[in-house]
Amino acid sequence: MNATLKGHPVVIDKRFWDGLREILLHLEGCDLDWVVTGSLGMALQGVETEVHDIDLQTDKDGAFLIESQLSSYVVSPVRFQVSERICSYLGELEVNDVTVEIMGDVQKLMQDGGWETPVKVEKYRCWVEKAGMKIPVLSLEYEARAYQSLGRNDKAKLLRKWLNKNKSG
Repeated sequence: MNATLKGHPVVIDKRFWDGLREILLHLEGCDLDWVVTGSLGMALQGVETEVHDIDLQTDKDGAFLIESQLSSYVVSPVRFQVSERICSYLGELEVNDVTVEIMGDVQKLMQDGGWETPVKVEKYRCWVEKAGMKIPVLSLEYEARAYQSLGRNDKAKLLRKWLNKNKSG
């Protein structure tokens, strides 16, 4: 299946579409704010990038709700984790042979050594309609800033370049 935006075809493997469809089915009717982020979120918006997994971002309660709604797919239960530059409630699923990461209350390390306020995905959420699905994704503008703040300059540059080329007045 292809996702196409402004004439730029991006090929997304069928297993990601199947996994996404399963996730949407299980989360339908749930009262939660969530988005698809990372490489799949970018590809769904037309950015040419290789997709390896499905990343879901929400808040703490949403992470546990997603885990509960998709309990038969849990590989690693949601728990609070801290890495060098980011902390969140993190869990892992395996849905239709696709790794799915659940991230809740994502915080990035600030230059002063403190942690930023958890990201409220509803502030940066936009919707993509593809393959008969209405899919919440993080805006590419927000993604570019987030990658920059994490020191992932190559991804930030890729997104800025895409945005400059594809956004019209």
